[in-house]
Amino acid sequence: MLRVQYPDVLAKRGFQLIHPMTGEQYSNDRRHLIAACRAVSNFALGTAIDGPDWCRDAVKHGIHFLREAHRSPDGGYHLLVDSDGKPIDRTRSAYGHAFVLLAYSRAATIGIDGATSDLRRTHQVIEERLRDNEGLLRSDCDPDWSELEAYRGQNANMHACEAYIAAYEATGEDRFLDRARHIAKTITVDLAEETDGLLWEHYSAEWDHDFEYNADEPRHQFQPPGYQPGHHAEWAKLLGLLDRYSDDTVDGDWQYARAVELFDAAVEMGWAEDGFVYTINRDGKTIVPDRYGWALAEALGAAATLKERADACGVADERDRFRNWEQRFLEEVPTYRGPAGVWYEKRLSPENGGIPVAPDAPGVEPDYHPVSAYYEEHRSTREVHRRA
Repeated sequence: MLRVQYPDVLAKRGFQLIHPMTGEQYSNDRRHLIAACRAVSNFALGTAIDGPDWCRDAVKHGIHFLREAHRSPDGGYHLLVDSDGKPIDRTRSAYGHAFVLLAYSRAATIGIDGATSDLRRTHQVIEERLRDNEGLLRSDCDPDWSELEAYRGQNANMHACEAYIAAYEATGEDRFLDRARHIAKTITVDLAEETDGLLWEHYSAEWDHDFEYNADEPRHQFQPPGYQPGHHAEWAKLLGLLDRYSDDTVDGDWQYARAVELFDAAVEMGWAEDGFVYTINRDGKTIVPDRYGWALAEALGAAATLKERADACGVADERDRFRNWEQRFLEEVPTYRGPAGVWYEKRLSPENGGIPVAPDAPGVEPDYHPVSAYYEEHRSTREVHRRA
């Protein structure tokens, strides 16, 4: 997957999305923070599994652009810059900064110069500027770090959890694992008690469920209303990773049990044989039936991770069940991959024609979800084989 992108995904400065149909760069003068961070993560994972030298070169290319273009003097990161590195959108996005932490963590894991220091500096910015009184992340802020709206979202916190796990993998420092655990338990256990175990997307500044947020924008790209089956699968994967790194004498076994519950919830409410529907309302009915590629990828990563955790627990039936789901999800992958080898953003539902849809520029999805899923497949399967 990385081979079909390199070197075309590299721009003179930063990265540009590759069109899944043609393989050509989107002609666009904008560079998105999240896309840059995701590309860095992708190529770092390629390096971590002994990929070609150009994987490391791509990581260095992306890290340089993060430092020189996106980073501001106060340590925050601009959400959008042009190809010369000049700010277009100076928003301080909690979601975006979670990905900055992820990018530096992945880069630190493969030994990129200065990445560990940047990881720690980014963590400090998040601690001082974005962490609220509940120990969770706030939302988007102005350049002076004042909140744009009285809002909290599970999505930014989910990716912060992911980034903290990666920071722990890079440094071995328990403080990062502690942050990840706190976010995970608050979102997937404490808050979910009010919604029968399901994960709502939107909250007030006091972390009360906001069931009306974006109710009139069901197709919002980042903050649609409803339950997202894909996010339930993504949390299942993250909880599986936390279980992998947890000491039962400290944490108990709640993480694996909750991961299984969320995986099963994702499948039950969202799996439609050709992918996962995008969103579900509180009555269990589909809001947006489009099948997003990222949701399939996250379910694949979750199945692989939980296969490994079930094996570690000695539960053969569960291991085989997750292995079967892993294979089932893999069967659908070709329908989401374009002729150029990269993934479409989504497929429309069969009743709407079932056609694939490419992402809009500047794009924030350089196949980060599929690459992450394949990486989890790689290391989880390797661990299962090691025990055999």
